[in-house]
Amino acid sequence: MSHHWGYGKHNGPEHWYKYFPIANGERQSPVDIDTGAAKHDPSLKPLCVCYEQATSRRILNNGHSFNVEFDDSQDKAVLKGGPLDGTYRLIQFHFHWGSLDEQGSEHTVDKKKYSAELHLVHWNTKYPDFGKAVQQPDGLAVVGVFVKIGSAKPGLQKVIDALDSIKTKGKHADFTDFDPRGLLPESLDYWTYLGSLTTPPLLECVTWIVLKEPISVSTEQMKKFRHLSFSEEGEPEELMVENCRPTQPLKNRQIKASFK
Repeated sequence: MSHHWGYGKHNGPEHWYKYFPIANGERQSPVDIDTGAAKHDPSLKPLCVCYEQATSRRILNNGHSFNVEFDDSQDKAVLKGGPLDGTYRLIQFHFHWGSLDEQGSEHTVDKKKYSAELHLVHWNTKYPDFGKAVQQPDGLAVVGVFVKIGSAKPGLQKVIDALDSIKTKGKHADFTDFDPRGLLPESLDYWTYLGSLTTPPLLECVTWIVLKEPISVSTEQMKKFRHLSFSEEGEPEELMVENCRPTQPLKNRQIKASFK
């Protein structure tokens, strides 16, 4: 189905509604986080990002972003606490970014866009595997981290250095011994709400946990993202930029904050 959608010139988000009617659903993502309307919920627990044993495997250009994939056959890298019941395993992370430093994040905060957004994707181990989990309303938990331009992020450099080897769609490379903890900000204060995948099939299966504190990357690091290509090798090059879905209506949902 992937050929029905994309961020390119020829098949933008309007095509998504045709092939994925859930695009008009009740809990779509991303959303704008209105900090005035977000309610502090004292019952929210601190987040446990337990990545000590994380085992990265490979990096892949999937034609709409790049994924760094992890061994999720055991509880090696898990997310617990926060708004979650149970244990969620890290399966991959990816980014969304713009053509300019002033835009690129999917979520916005009081309508402000960041330069990029990191998504760390986890699935609920009460289900047998990721494929089953995405069919469930509590199947996934995604940690969103805003990215702003500033000093370079040393923990990201290994990823940046691997991008040249996966320039075009379908390319992948071994990518081991990567510590995803190097991508997190100091504070794990967060907003949370019930939402969806932001790429088709847009399934409404995600508990979103969006961290308040952004991380910074350098302009040079950010530029390397934009050297990737949406297209396959041998096709006319279409640079991978603006691979972000616009914000969706909040409808009847409440965004909660773990902090006052």
